[in-house]
Amino acid sequence: MKSRRTCAAALLFLFTATAFAQYRAALPGYRYDFPRDHFNHPDFQTEWWYYTGNLTSTEGHRFGFELTFFRQAVDRDSKPTNAWDVRDLYVVHLALSDLDSRKFLHAERTNRAGPGIAGVSELDRRIWNGNWQVTWRGDDQVLQAIDERFSLQLILQSAKPPVIHGENGVSQKAVGAGRASHYISLTRLKTTGEIQLGGRKFQVTGTAWMDHEFFTHQLDTDQVGWDWLSVQLQDNTELMLFHIRRNDGSIDGHSAGTFVDASGNTTHLRKDEFTLEPLGVSWTSPETHAVYPLRWRVSIPKLGITVESSTLLPAQELASPTGLLPAYWEGAIVFDGLKGEAPIRGVGYLEMTGYDHPMRQLR
Repeated sequence: MKSRRTCAAALLFLFTATAFAQYRAALPGYRYDFPRDHFNHPDFQTEWWYYTGNLTSTEGHRFGFELTFFRQAVDRDSKPTNAWDVRDLYVVHLALSDLDSRKFLHAERTNRAGPGIAGVSELDRRIWNGNWQVTWRGDDQVLQAIDERFSLQLILQSAKPPVIHGENGVSQKAVGAGRASHYISLTRLKTTGEIQLGGRKFQVTGTAWMDHEFFTHQLDTDQVGWDWLSVQLQDNTELMLFHIRRNDGSIDGHSAGTFVDASGNTTHLRKDEFTLEPLGVSWTSPETHAVYPLRWRVSIPKLGITVESSTLLPAQELASPTGLLPAYWEGAIVFDGLKGEAPIRGVGYLEMTGYDHPMRQLR
């Protein structure tokens, strides 16, 4: 979900004083236009671009990565007097999961646009925050992120057209007009490049996933968090599924998903058409004391899919060093199970929010 997949979640409630009336709501009937809709939508208050992936080096070393750009509008009606005036804040999260060494590294930064410090440009076909950036070259994307401990330099090539989640152009998250997002994914990005870590260079290949959402309203006051996952199966099909958890412990009826077949055709999945079940294996964060369920069973009877997730690295929590934003778990996972009567495997990413405290507490 990102509603996904932030977190994006963190920014969603950060500027509660901003008047919603300044911004558009995500409503049915939106007409998507690519490549335009891969870039900025300043009429909406919140927007994010999520990149996650599973990579393997030529020596067989396994990695996961996350690079997520957030734009949070602060005041759309004001007229800027200079380049330093703040109309939007740009936040970015970077994480590397060294799965074989069982190490998780992450960093974040926050900037105003300033004189070219951060932003999103359709003209330049670029999303950036300092030297962390994604640049489009034709249909390919070049991802670059440099931290003092590690760096990523990756080329992402989409094997399928963009997926639009939900129904009638919106991914509905709660009752009411506009309680939704416009939600786009590139579900199978063939990825090659280099990771630098600990003085070593790893040439890597694998698959990545991109989520892009823009909206103004989304969760309701009795929705406390979500569990979201992406699945890239070995038969060239993909799944996106999310559960929204309510205050009473139930699963919200607006939970949903999407199945993408090998040709890129999509099937919308409503809450009663799949199950996303925690299997009792958990990890407790020593930093936030949140308890995250790590092993999940996914079942979609009408597609004949039953798979279970696992991870090599339980500690994949991103906790803000300031403590002002909610912590969330976002990490690389693998899947094993059945599709019909045939064994099937896959890789993906799992995001869990609202486990340190409910998201509604930030409203």
